Amino acid sequence: MKKVIMDVDTGVDDALAILYGLESGQLDMLGITTVNGNVPLEMVNANTLKVLSLAGREDVPVHPGADRPLLRASEHVHHIHGDDGIGNALDDFVYSNRCEEQFAADFIIEQAKNHPGEITLIAVGPLTNLALAFRKEPNLSEWLDEVVIMGGLVSEMGRGNKLPNSEFNIFTDAEAARIVFHSGTETTLVSLDVTKQTLLSNSDIDTLEGGKYHDFVRQSTEVYRAFSKERFNLDGCALHDPLTVGYVLNRDFLRTEKHYVDVETISSLGYGQTICDFSNLWDRPPNVNICTDVDGEGFVSHFLETLGKEG
Repeated sequence: MKKVIMDVDTGVDDALAILYGLESGQLDMLGITTVNGNVPLEMVNANTLKVLSLAGREDVPVHPGADRPLLRASEHVHHIHGDDGIGNALDDFVYSNRCEEQFAADFIIEQAKNHPGEITLIAVGPLTNLALAFRKEPNLSEWLDEVVIMGGLVSEMGRGNKLPNSEFNIFTDAEAARIVFHSGTETTLVSLDVTKQTLLSNSDIDTLEGGKYHDFVRQSTEVYRAFSKERFNLDGCALHDPLTVGYVLNRDFLRTEKHYVDVETISSLGYGQTICDFSNLWDRPPNVNICTDVDGEGFVSHFLETLGKEG
């Protein structure tokens, strides 16, 4: 099985991504690191522990990470993910697992050193933890096999979800994203260009009826689906973070091209924009695999089959 570490800011789609990865049976989950993002870090930690307990996977260690971006003030999105970050779907859920003491960046470095060339890091939140790890350990880029990131917008300018040209995860800590993009690690950016083509609808959730995760999926996504309908007129919510896991499970879900990509960190109008030099005007070597197409139907089917399977 592929060794992975997931770096999360557990809101709704992070929770679904964690369950998807665990239930796939294809990933050796070495641990989960948490970061401030959708909600404050203490909520991210609690949500992650609850989701692991729901899945019966209290054996997966959770390592708390950065509680703020490198330079900027924190911003959260409770209006999308609910008061607690997971739609209050597990308010009364009893869990006994606890976070580890080791800091997230140190855990990433330790595991990568112990398993050189074997670990895929799946980052579905702001990239603060990973940036801190790269700054602390220069060899990390050689030790990691690859980094797969949910974030950014490269082709559909004007259709961002934080600023017109910016996606939330990159916007939250653009300085950290820039460090990661220029780290030299094999990096794939699963951007809004493709994730917004993977919708979880009410009828999709109905297919999980009677299964282990039906109630959680329906309740946790309620606020998220309502927001998507009101703001974007979408029939359902985009599976941003699960698609990132899906790409690690099956490369055929996405078509990629490698280009030079940088991050805007100065402009108030475009802070957090991921700028892809398709025409090589800067004459710089490609550093990021960007996504140009998605098998949305195939991915959503696999996601539902995985969460709906028995045992």
